[in-house]
Amino acid sequence: MRFIDEFRDAGLTQKLSKRIARISIKPARLMEFCGGHTVAIMRNGIRQLLPPSIEMLSGPGCPVCVTANHDIDRAIALAGIPNVTVTTFGDMLKVPGSYSSLQKARAEGGDIRVVYSTQDALQIARDNPTRSIAFIGIGFETTAPTIAASIVQAQKEKLANFSVLCHLKMTPPAMKALLDLGEIKLNGIICPGHVTAIIGTLPYESYARDYGIACVVAGFEPVDILQAVEMLVEQIEKGDPRVEIAYTRGVKPEGNIRALELMSDVFDVTSAAWRGIGTIPASGYKLKDKYARFDAEKVFKIETPPAKEAAGCRCGEVLRGVVKPPECKLFKIMCTPENPIGPCMVSSEGTCSAYYQYGDFNE
Repeated sequence: MRFIDEFRDAGLTQKLSKRIARISIKPARLMEFCGGHTVAIMRNGIRQLLPPSIEMLSGPGCPVCVTANHDIDRAIALAGIPNVTVTTFGDMLKVPGSYSSLQKARAEGGDIRVVYSTQDALQIARDNPTRSIAFIGIGFETTAPTIAASIVQAQKEKLANFSVLCHLKMTPPAMKALLDLGEIKLNGIICPGHVTAIIGTLPYESYARDYGIACVVAGFEPVDILQAVEMLVEQIEKGDPRVEIAYTRGVKPEGNIRALELMSDVFDVTSAAWRGIGTIPASGYKLKDKYARFDAEKVFKIETPPAKEAAGCRCGEVLRGVVKPPECKLFKIMCTPENPIGPCMVSSEGTCSAYYQYGDFNE
């Protein structure tokens, strides 16, 4: 297939769902680790096309959602430093920290600007040479190369007023952390398409080998996702867990070599705090010493009070797949997209947001 409409074909979708129902005998619990997959599954009613033998869970695949309150607090505090302009992707604006949000900080006079790419942030730095321009670096391996490229470009141009508050995270260590927690028993993982386009499939091999988990990389259209589920079910039924790619038009086993080289040049691997999971070793990126002049953590003195969580918010449990959003007492009552209590309701890829928009149809 070559065109996007083919991956949305209702006839092919029905054919795949019937085949899955026919071959699925053993109970199978599958988890998608990508927020884009969560939204696509909910929006297209994928769960309703699957037989009762298959249970679908959503994991910590939203980078905004897994950002710890302490890190959000630091971004807000950065906006309060004189002569600093904070640039950020739009999803971060309404995310509540311990005491405030970037949106509230902007309403109180902070210079906080929404950008669509790191190139926008670089241009703001060029246009405002007397101000310090700090970019909030939130994301997974998909976002990391673009941030790395912006730092290399800033160094090339000698932009002394540009910096990055780096809270980038790595997906595979979080997958392993969830498996090691043992709270949920998984039989298969729908591996993230965009992340895997960067890192390749090698990081997933240990899940199939050491944990007996079937792994398939999926695209984002209904046919993509159902094809991945079919491949997972076939592995589970045969007792032959391995790593496969259903999203062959976007993912190669080796990943994107140029992007990986760029990331290796700019970043060191470090531990990172994940909402709902805790600190995971070797699961984040930090700027290498040779790029320290662009590290907002080193350029500015950022001070914050102790972080705290919102009372009653179960976002952390949602991210681990332990509960579904309707099981939270705040869901749709106190916590809505207009008044989010936790980040899972804010981000366009958040599980709570997806349930809020599509849950009445899907549940």
